[in-house]
Amino acid sequence: MTAPLLEVDGLSVRFPSRNRVVEAVRNISFSVGREKVGIVGESGSGKTMTGRSVLGLIRPPGIVTARKMMFDGIDLLALSEKQMRDIRGNRISMVMQDPKFSLNPVMTVGKQIDEAYRVHSGASARDAKLRTLEMLEAVRIRDPERVYNAYPHEVSGGMGQRIMIAMMLVPEPDLLIADEPTSALDVTVQMQVLAIVDDLVSQRGMGLMFISHDLNLVASFCDRVVIMYGGQIVETCKAADLHNAQHPYTRGLLASLPRVDRPVDQLSTLVREESWKLEPGVDARIL
Repeated sequence: MTAPLLEVDGLSVRFPSRNRVVEAVRNISFSVGREKVGIVGESGSGKTMTGRSVLGLIRPPGIVTARKMMFDGIDLLALSEKQMRDIRGNRISMVMQDPKFSLNPVMTVGKQIDEAYRVHSGASARDAKLRTLEMLEAVRIRDPERVYNAYPHEVSGGMGQRIMIAMMLVPEPDLLIADEPTSALDVTVQMQVLAIVDDLVSQRGMGLMFISHDLNLVASFCDRVVIMYGGQIVETCKAADLHNAQHPYTRGLLASLPRVDRPVDQLSTLVREESWKLEPGVDARIL
């Protein structure tokens, strides 16, 4: 069995405030190989904070602690900010939720992707443009030359998301963190974007952390699923076994979703219990 690409042990993220300390992530442990791992849960469950922690994107007053955070044999906790910049965007990339807030509105699409490539590769302007056009074609943009010279406001939401995927994949990273990359898209475009990500991840042998709140989507797209609640991992399982999950929180989430194969008169309402907030150090259920 090959070693995991990413190993995280005892990760916690805290935000001190005037009256108390907010624990966004509480002592979680997980690993990601060269596979598609879905991280799901409600808003505020700690999914995005987990992804940002891996990349070192939690800024003060946020405090990140962990017993171990290893990426391909590299101790991420021991790296300086300069060393982390060599990893970030090069070997680990992150696709943010909404391209409208991630793309620079005063730079053309092509120049932004060029910059992402040249910073890490040292390539010439000519080589960077060729590589950018190649990536725009890889994410199935029909007229790469036109999009290369366009500004972000001149492209649709679906195309903007494809551009972000191209930008994050142009350095050929080993791990891609996708933070709800399809939540703002309609169903047809959503499926197209997921098909692109699936093809690129499979072809390049990458690892993928797919952050989402859509359990049905994750079940059909990922290999494994990590379910988070209240900043902790309550259950992990194979994606194919998600509908047989055991934890009451996971069961409640599934019951609140409509299913074509099992229509019901009225969907269930999720009733939360204090006991679901596991104490730090308690192992999550593994199916």
